[in-house]
Amino acid sequence: MSEAERVPSPAAPPAVAAAAAAAAPEEKKGKEPEREKLPPIVSAGAGATAGLDRGSKGQISTFSSFVSTVNQKKEAAENRSSPTHLVFPNIKNVRDLPPICLDVRQKQRISVDAGSSETKAPVLPEPVLPVQPKTMKDFLEDVEKVKSSGDWKTVHDFYLTTFDSFPELNGAFKKDASASFNTIEDSGINAKFVNAVYDALLNTPQDIQKTVLKGIINSLLREWKGPRTKDDLRAYFILLQNPQFNNTSTYVIYAHLLRQIATLVEADHHFLVHWFKKLSQKRFKQLVERLLQFISLRLFPAKPEEFPPISKCSWWIPSASKVLALLNSANSLVHPTLIPYTDFYNSTLDHIDLMEEYHTWQSFGNSHRFSFCQYPFVISIAAKKIIIQRDSEQQMISIARQSLVDKVSRRQRPDMNMLFLNMKVRRTHLVSDSLDELTRKRADLKKKLKVTFVGEAGLDMGGLTKEWFLLLIRQIFHPDYGMFTYHKDSYCHWFSSFKCDNYSEFRLVGIYA
Repeated sequence: MSEAERVPSPAAPPAVAAAAAAAAPEEKKGKEPEREKLPPIVSAGAGATAGLDRGSKGQISTFSSFVSTVNQKKEAAENRSSPTHLVFPNIKNVRDLPPICLDVRQKQRISVDAGSSETKAPVLPEPVLPVQPKTMKDFLEDVEKVKSSGDWKTVHDFYLTTFDSFPELNGAFKKDASASFNTIEDSGINAKFVNAVYDALLNTPQDIQKTVLKGIINSLLREWKGPRTKDDLRAYFILLQNPQFNNTSTYVIYAHLLRQIATLVEADHHFLVHWFKKLSQKRFKQLVERLLQFISLRLFPAKPEEFPPISKCSWWIPSASKVLALLNSANSLVHPTLIPYTDFYNSTLDHIDLMEEYHTWQSFGNSHRFSFCQYPFVISIAAKKIIIQRDSEQQMISIARQSLVDKVSRRQRPDMNMLFLNMKVRRTHLVSDSLDELTRKRADLKKKLKVTFVGEAGLDMGGLTKEWFLLLIRQIFHPDYGMFTYHKDSYCHWFSSFKCDNYSEFRLVGIYA
C-alpha cells in the first residue's frame, strides 16, 4: 500500500478519511472508469465566492475546492511513482458533511508556508466583497431628499447594510472591490465617502445611530479571533474614525475596538501607521483628541456610574495608549508633521502620581505592567520636569546615604561635606577650575552641589551656586570665548566653526546641562 493510501490528507476531517479508505480497495480491483464519474473540480475563486454565504453550503463549497486540489496533487504525484491512485468515488459524501466550524475557517486563512511540502495547499484568495450599489453621489442625494420628505428609510437601510460586517464596510468604502490594495501607501479607501457618511451620521435620528452601533458590536464580536486580512485592517481604519465615539455612552464599544487594534501583530500596525499619515490634518487631530479624552475620562470620570469598575476594565487605558502610539508614529513620519507634537500631551496626567508611574516603569520596564512612562509623548514638559527633578533628588539622597554607610563601615568619622559635591573655584579661572573640580570628583556628580569661591567668606545656601551657574554660562556662551556662535535667524547658539583643540570644555557644558 502506498504512503498516500495509508495516510489521508491532514486537512480532511474523519469522514473524508473514511471515504479515502473505502476507495482504496475499489481502485485495486481496476475500476478506473470510476474516475470519469467525478464532478469537475471547483476553482479556488469559485470556492471563495461561494464562501461568502453564511450558511453551511457556502462553507462546504470552499472546503470541497480545497479537498479537490489536494486530491489532484496526490494523483499527479502517484502517477510518477505508483500505479495505484487515490480517488473519491463517492464524492457526494463530502458535500453531505456538517458545516465547518469557525476554527477550521480561520485555519484556512493561515499561510500555507507553515506546513510541509506534502500538506501545502494553494492560498485561497480574499472573499469577494459584496457590491455596494450606493456611490457617494447617491448617498448625498438620499440625504438631501430626507430634508424635504422626512423619510429616513433609504438612509437607514444604507447604514444598516454598510455597518453590518467588515466585508460590507469594505464593499461600501473600498475604491475598487475587486482590487487588493495590499500596499502601505494606499489603503484603497474612498476617504471622502467615509467623511461624508460620518458627517451625516450625527444628524440622523437616534434609531439610525443605534443601528450603526449594533452593527459595529456584531462586527467586532465576529472578527475577534483569527488572522487578519487587509480588508479587516481597512474596517478597523474606518471604524476608528466614527465620531459617535466622542460620546461617553459608546466608550465600552470604543474600548473593545481599541483593544482589537492594539493586539494586532506588528506587521498590521505597520500598515495602519502608514494609512494614518494619509489622513487630513482635521481627521487626524480628531482621532488624537478622541483618544486623549477617552484616557482622561477613564482616569477621572465625571459620572463614575457610566463606566464599569476600573478593576474590570484595566485594559482600557493601555489599549488606547497603544493606538495613540501608532498615531504618534504616523505623525513623526510626515514632514512637516500633521499636528504639533504638543497636541499629544495629556494635561490630565499632571494630576496623577507621576513618581509611582516612573517607579513602575523602572521596575518592570516595557513588560506586562502598564505605565504612562512607556509612552513619554503623552507626558507634558511640566510633568517630565517633575519626574526628572524628583528622581534627581532621590538619587542625591541615595548616593549621600551610601557614602555615609561606607564611612561608618570603615569606622571613619562621618563628615557633612561628604554629602555634597563641593567645588572650590577662583573667579579669575572660573571655567578651568570648574572643569578640574568636576574631573576629580566624578563619583560625586549626583550629589547636591555646593560652591565656594576661593578667598571669599560665605556659606552656600543656594545663592553662591546660582551665581556660579550665571557666571559660567555668560563666559562659555560669550562670542569672544569661541565655543558657541549665536544665530540671529533661529535665536539659538550653536557650536562654533573654529577648530577646537580641547573638547573637555564641551563636556563641562554637557555635565552642567
